[in-house]
Amino acid sequence: MTTEQLVRNPVVAVRVAADIASQSPRDVVAAMLSFDLDDGKVDLDAVERIRERDFDDWVSATARSGLFSPREIEALARSWHADPRSLFEALLTDADDMTRKRYEIAWDSLDEADSLEYA
Repeated sequence: MTTEQLVRNPVVAVRVAADIASQSPRDVVAAMLSFDLDDGKVDLDAVERIRERDFDDWVSATARSGLFSPREIEALARSWHADPRSLFEALLTDADDMTRKRYEIAWDSLDEADSLEYA
């Protein structure tokens, strides 16, 4: 299930809303967004967008969920801009070890490409 499907699924949204009082906004977002990596394939475009601080899709999905106030959404976006890796980690929250490793390799390979580009 993708984030878009999650946002449009009232059963899942109600279940998440019931637990929101006991969770931090970051924890709820991590649980909500982790569905994006459910198929196990590495989405290099997503990794590149996160590294380039292009968070529009994730901010929009968070806003459409109805689970957060505008202030909370703004704070999440600011935290992602300050530390893009925090969104990357949120997406990997529920990933299995192999998926996590694949994404870590993708992230690291982009680090290497960046360092070669500026060498």
